[in-house]
Amino acid sequence: MAGETTITVVGNLIDDPQFRVLTSGHSQAKFTVASTPRTLDRQSGEWRDGDPLFLNCTAWRDLAGHVAESLTKGTRVIVTGRLRLSRWETEEGEKRSAYGLEVDEIGPSLRFATAKVAKLSRAKGDGFVPPQAPDSNPWESTPADAKAEVPF
Repeated sequence: MAGETTITVVGNLIDDPQFRVLTSGHSQAKFTVASTPRTLDRQSGEWRDGDPLFLNCTAWRDLAGHVAESLTKGTRVIVTGRLRLSRWETEEGEKRSAYGLEVDEIGPSLRFATAKVAKLSRAKGDGFVPPQAPDSNPWESTPADAKAEVPF
């Protein structure tokens, strides 16, 4: 949307994503990304960690399921989304606020890791169907003719 603040953050997941299905039927995954700047101390020649940024992130619908299925604690990720401000009042009447990221795109960082991408295909507009594994896969635990179930 026009006028919204969009940012990209590179960091590590501090815990496994928390996946749930809301009463509205929409899927949601919440997770926190920690991003710590590193600077070179020119006098000592050593790298030093700066103050970490912890950013709460929320992914919705199909993306939420993909996040919960694919990413785990410690995974280095690249997250792009819209910065949101939440405001609330405590029981004691104190006003609070916090920024969070509504995720548009997320993926693992390939700087220090590798990943195998499995493209999903749409099934008649009612959701995603995981790709079919080849019959020659020795690691497959279900028969080739079994239907794959989507957990979200």
